[in-house]
Amino acid sequence: MYIFATFDHSTYLELALAAMEENGIHREKILAVPINRRNPKKRLFDTIHSSDGVSLLDSGMALATAFSVIGASYGFVLKWGPIIWGLVGAVAGASIGILGSLILYWRKHSKEKRIGKKATEVIIIIDCQPEQRAMVEDTLWDYLAYGVGKLDT
Repeated sequence: MYIFATFDHSTYLELALAAMEENGIHREKILAVPINRRNPKKRLFDTIHSSDGVSLLDSGMALATAFSVIGASYGFVLKWGPIIWGLVGAVAGASIGILGSLILYWRKHSKEKRIGKKATEVIIIIDCQPEQRAMVEDTLWDYLAYGVGKLDT
């Protein structure tokens, strides 16, 4: 029978492995596999085929629409007319929206750099006898496993 568990790479993992060895699971029956995290480059502009959830143009286009409507409305009483003031409002709204999104993006990105990245996760695979299953699962849960699964062979 195989027991699978996922852990953060921490001292709890080491304590869980030591407890397994103390409870009669031999070191040869335990397999620990570290999982590397993907570290994709963040892009400023999304494509049709991939999106990372960060979009700089959404708020810019929404503000451009709102400011162009306001500019065109007031343009009827101002000197240059509604078309020019609508275009001025669109450019101003797009600029404010894109700059605001960039500032928020850079602030969030710099905060992520300061905090640091989370350590990798580790998958533990334990080959044990069916009568040891409850003890192994309880030990893994006691040492803060993210998840525990079993495979009967």
